Amino acid sequence: MLSYRHSYHAGNFADVLKHVVLVEILQYLKRKDSALEYIDSHAGAGLFDLHSAHAEKLAEYRDGIARLYPSVVPELADYLAVVAEFNQGIDSNAVLNHYPGSPMIARQLLRPQDKASLFELHSNDYELLQQQLKGDARFRVQKQDGLEGLLALLPPRSRRALILIDPSYELKTEYQQVLDTLIEAQRKFASGIYAIWYPVIERQRTEDFIRQMQQSGIRNIQRFELTVRADTAGRGMTAAGMLVINPPWTLLQTMQALLPVLVSHLARDPQAFYRAEVLVNE
Repeated sequence: MLSYRHSYHAGNFADVLKHVVLVEILQYLKRKDSALEYIDSHAGAGLFDLHSAHAEKLAEYRDGIARLYPSVVPELADYLAVVAEFNQGIDSNAVLNHYPGSPMIARQLLRPQDKASLFELHSNDYELLQQQLKGDARFRVQKQDGLEGLLALLPPRSRRALILIDPSYELKTEYQQVLDTLIEAQRKFASGIYAIWYPVIERQRTEDFIRQMQQSGIRNIQRFELTVRADTAGRGMTAAGMLVINPPWTLLQTMQALLPVLVSHLARDPQAFYRAEVLVNE
């Protein structure tokens, strides 16, 4: 099923959470000079025009990144600095025109010695992503199912890697596919950092997925969730989260400080809340 286009949802609150976590992990990994590898299972088109017909159809970015940029939010300085690189800086006259997807965030942060492998199965988005990254030898873009493709890359040569897994979950079977992929990936590369995005549309399905993760035998998992309005049936995505396997030791404390800031800016009703917790111990 290839109907999903992230261009309709770019810059929404779920993107903000996902990319805040992505930036924090990449910045941490760059503390060491040795090369690292970045693997993105569902890379998308790379860069999104927020004034395009797709973005304006749902205008989800208005309740996401547009509530944060170009305001100066000190706790989110690293993330907003990356967004600024694709716009007009951060000042009172700045205009938000574009939102970078995870591949472009990685391109902005990775160093000359680092490498990236990106997977995108949608034909149009694959072509757009190739165009965005043309000429950058650090990046390899493949038109392939990312949950299958990433396993062939493990373990990476550098033995230092961040693997981002963020399918659309349009199909209910994707939850099980993600879990199966993670179990096999851990068998091949137990020390990697895995960041798994998930939506909350039906709370019970999400909690079933979380429980399966806890029972999978995978250790050292942290959970970060941003709920912008009360969970109810039939209202679309009310929350989104990130599960991080083998997180940097600084991540929990950092996210415990950042998530209240995100709630204060992005909440849609008084029942908004966040989670920043250890899901499974080391």
